[in-house]
Amino acid sequence: MEVVLLERVEKLGQMGDVVRVKDGYARNFLLPRKKALRANKSNLSYFETQKAQLEAHNLQEKKEAEAVEPKLSGQSFVIIRQAGESGQLYGSVNTRDVAEVVSEGGFSLKRNQAVLDKPIKVLGLHDVRIVLHPEVSTTVTLNVARSEEEAKRQAAGEDVSLSADEQAEIAAEALFESEEVARKALAEDEESATDGAEEVVAASEEETPSA
Repeated sequence: MEVVLLERVEKLGQMGDVVRVKDGYARNFLLPRKKALRANKSNLSYFETQKAQLEAHNLQEKKEAEAVEPKLSGQSFVIIRQAGESGQLYGSVNTRDVAEVVSEGGFSLKRNQAVLDKPIKVLGLHDVRIVLHPEVSTTVTLNVARSEEEAKRQAAGEDVSLSADEQAEIAAEALFESEEVARKALAEDEESATDGAEEVVAASEEETPSA
C-alpha cells in the first residue's frame, strides 16, 4: 500500500513523502495512529491544503519535546516486581509499565513512546529509549527490583540477581581474601621486626670491645 506520511517516521521517511509499505503495517500502525494517509488523489490533495498547518503543529510539538528531553534524559525509575532467586521475573515489564512509571515521575508519556525490543523479564538496570517526538528521543534507566531497598543496592552496583548461597559464597571469599592479606602483612611485619632485631644485635656485638 502507498501512503503519504503526515510526520517523520523513523526508517521510513519525512512528512509529505509518499512511500510503499506492507498493508498490515499501514492498517495496524500508520493509519490508526494518524501518521499517514492512503496515497490516493483525494488524500494527496487534502495533504497539500493542510501541509502548512501540519508543519506548524509538528514544529510546536518538536519544541516542546526538546524542552523535556534534557530533564528526562538519564533519569532512573524504579519498578517493583516479584522474581525468583535467579532474578527471573514472575511476569514481565512492558511499554505500558514504562509509560506508567515515567508518568508517575512527572513526565507525560504514552506507551507507544517507549521503545522495547522485547519485554523485560529479569531484575536489573535496563536502558529504555523514549521517543518524545519523531525527531527527538532520549534514554532512561529502569531499575527493576523486588523492593525499594533492593533497588537502592542495585543502583549502587550490587548484583541482586545472585542467589542467597551465591552471595554468601562471594562474601566468604572476600572475607578469606581480606584475612589472607592481613596474615601476609602481619608475617611481613614480624619478619621485618626480626631482621631489625638481628641487625641491632649484630651492631652491638661489633661495638663491644674485645677483652
